[in-house]
Amino acid sequence: MNGRKDASLRLAAIMCDVFDEDDIQYDDSLALGHIAGWDSLGQIRFLRAVEKEFGLDFTSGEVDSFSTAGDVLNAIVMRSMPV
Repeated sequence: MNGRKDASLRLAAIMCDVFDEDDIQYDDSLALGHIAGWDSLGQIRFLRAVEKEFGLDFTSGEVDSFSTAGDVLNAIVMRSMPV
């Protein structure tokens, strides 16, 4: 499985857990308000769970730039690419 696909499956699982939904289908365009509970507090909970799952520590600039799940996924993929 490729890195982006694997990461998107892991993001969907995190969303299901954080937002207490059983059947969230990942889509790059998902954003605040698209899922019950995904508000500003939910965004913080979601990003903390993502950081823990992927072993990352997002900068405040990155967090401010995230407007969709695709933005988060892109940051994860970029960080996991070998240098």
